[in-house]
Amino acid sequence: MGKVVEITDANFEKEVLELKSPVLVDFWASWCGPCRMMAPVLDQVADKYQSKMEVKKLNVDDNPKYASKFNIRSIPTMILFKEGKPLSQHIGYIPLDTLAKELDKSLG
Repeated sequence: MGKVVEITDANFEKEVLELKSPVLVDFWASWCGPCRMMAPVLDQVADKYQSKMEVKKLNVDDNPKYASKFNIRSIPTMILFKEGKPLSQHIGYIPLDTLAKELDKSLG
């Protein structure tokens, strides 16, 4: 079963930027309602795409370095990285079907 993994500024490089495989990173905060709504969707994405990519989340309040580096202005923001480079970005709550279509386009 796929699992969403919590990451931090300290391990972001190792957990995202150094990986060759695709990684979907959810930039979120605990006080954000749409972020909490996105959590079960991301769990489903982690299950559905477990053989194609990893799903990770970064709390922007506790870890501002990479949120700033990737110019995160609204949360939730999901960025799909491949080989350390952003492939696509999605902002706000997105239903599973819509997000899956976007991910399928980006993943080929």
